[in-house]
Parts: sequence; C-alpha cells; structure tokens
Amino acid sequence: MIPMVDLKQQYAALKDEIDRGILEALGNTQFVLGPNVAAFEQEAATYLGARHAVTCASGTDALHLALIAAGIGPGDEVITTPFTFIATAEAIRYVGAVPVFVDIDPRTFNIDPRAVESAITPATRALLPVHLFGQPADMDALVAVAQRHGLQIIEDCAQSFGAPIGERMTGTFGVAGCFSFFPSKNLGCYGDGGLITTNDDEVAERLRMLRNHGSRERYHHAIIGYNSRLDELQAVILRIKLKHIERYNTERRRVAHLYSDMLRDSPYMPPHEDGIGTHVYHQYTLLADNRAELTERLQAAGIASAIYYPIPLHRQEVFAAEYASLSCPVSERVAAQCLSLPIFPELDDDQARQVIEALLGG
Repeated sequence: MIPMVDLKQQYAALKDEIDRGILEALGNTQFVLGPNVAAFEQEAATYLGARHAVTCASGTDALHLALIAAGIGPGDEVITTPFTFIATAEAIRYVGAVPVFVDIDPRTFNIDPRAVESAITPATRALLPVHLFGQPADMDALVAVAQRHGLQIIEDCAQSFGAPIGERMTGTFGVAGCFSFFPSKNLGCYGDGGLITTNDDEVAERLRMLRNHGSRERYHHAIIGYNSRLDELQAVILRIKLKHIERYNTERRRVAHLYSDMLRDSPYMPPHEDGIGTHVYHQYTLLADNRAELTERLQAAGIASAIYYPIPLHRQEVFAAEYASLSCPVSERVAAQCLSLPIFPELDDDQARQVIEALLGG
C-alpha cells in the first residue's frame, strides 16, 4: 500500500531525537508556553524572515486571531478563494465579516488577482489569498491591488511553509501570515498547531494577548481573548522537524517532477509551476475528466488518492443559500476534476513510478 503520506517513516528517522526531546520536556514540566514554544517561535521567525512568529493552537485559530488582530469585524468584506479548505472562510465568519468569493487561476488554482480587483466594494477591508497546495499565490499583483485600494492582506499559508517568492517567504507579504502544523503538512506536529507571522509590533502584541485569554500579565486581562496556545510537546517536535524542512520540500519537489515527467504525454493536466514562487507540493493535484475511474484504478493497485476539494465553498451546504447566484466556473470545474496523488519526502522513485503506471493503466 502506498499512502498519501507516511508519517511512520518520518518518525522512525527522527525517533531518537524526538523521544529524547519529549522526555526532557516531560521532566521540565513547563507544559504551557514553555521554553520550547519560545525557542520555536524565534527559530520559525528567523527561518521565515519575519519580525515576529506567534504560535497558537491550530491553523484555523491562526486565521481567526490574525483577522481580529488586523481589526476585521462585523460587516467587513474579505475577498478570498472558494477553492480551499473551509477554515479560510470559517475564520472570516468567526469575526462577523463577509467572505467574498472570487474565482481562481485555471492553472495554479490560486486566487485570480484580476477577479479580486473586480470584487472590491466600499465595504472591502482585506484580501485573504491561499497559497494552495504549496504553490505561492501571485503576491506582487495582490499587494499592488491592496495598496491601490488601502486594503490589508492576511495570507493563508497552511500549505506553503517554506515556499519562497524571490527572496521572501510566503507569510511575510501582508499584515499576517497564517500557518498550520496539522500532522500531514510539510512541517507538521503530532496533533494540531498553528503559527502567525507578522512584521508589525502592535499586531504581534495583540496576537500574544488574544491567544492567552487577553492577558499580558498573569490574571490581568485587557481584552477578551482565547485559549489558543501551542503545546510544549508539539513545539519540541516542530523544532526538530524545522531543521529538515528544506530537505523535506526538496524531496517533495523531486517526487512531483517525476510524476509530471511521466504524465507529460498523458490526457491529464499536472500541476503548473508559474515561476512566481517555488512550489513546495503539499499536494500533487492533477485534473482528469475520468476521476472516478482513476481513483478505482489506483485503489485496485493499493495506492491511495484523495480529492482536495470536491465542493467549492460557495456550493457547500453552509454557504449555498447565501451564494446561490454566485458562479465561479473555474473553481467548479477544478473541483469536479481534481485528484491528488501520494506525495511525501520519503516516497522513493520506484514507488512514484508505480503510482503513475497504475494511474495510466500500465
């Protein structure tokens, strides 16, 4: 069986260091906002090139807290993509704001900057682009739009840890960048975890308060906050894995490029690298008219596959009535055709060839 991701292999390679770090943290008994959390924040900020990195309990919380810290609230419009995980839009709703869905680029599957500018109204306050599947969005174009209209940018980097655009990492172009450390992510912990990057001192201070019950000083509460703190044990794991993230991303690109080479003359559309940034392939997602047939073919060969995402957000039950008149034809077509193949750093070339041979019916 070839799984979508093999965390057992990754753990086995790091087992001695992880086990030693976990036992040390257990012995220290500083489980909440402990020294490993503080060290990871500093190390992540340095790696990402951000002035501040503030951890929290999940990627969803990262989006939620970032929107609050940016001052987004009831009635504000936030332009985003409908082709993403629902957390992107949930976070907008959490603060009482309105998600404004605009269509995506048909090759990168990222938000289309031209569609963004057309959707701006007097109520628009922010843009929330997603670096989907590890492909950086066109941030130069989006920043230009935001500057022309006086808008803030909050980046959803849940799938793009370590993806550069030129000399800068995703997560450093807006007021905040929001990361997820769900176990299957390029940098993942062994549970939930999140991070927010910012270069704004005031935003960073507000984020630290928001994640910890609105408190700067213990039992002194200046604002209504949340209980959204990264666990010390997860920070141990993330510190160890962070040292390997460049290799992990390079190995994901190796697998992706082998897949794409083998699919070159096939009827299927492989992921497109537009050269704007470096794709780090959290997912390898192709388009196929016969998706159900391919899924069955792979399953018969003992190979996992997944559909990210089968229903665009404006067609989800929770949003369908409100957005009944909205058409995002590219997102709808991509959702009907997308299929993701196994991809993880430990997947070797022979296994990658097996995946494509099974896909092609060889």
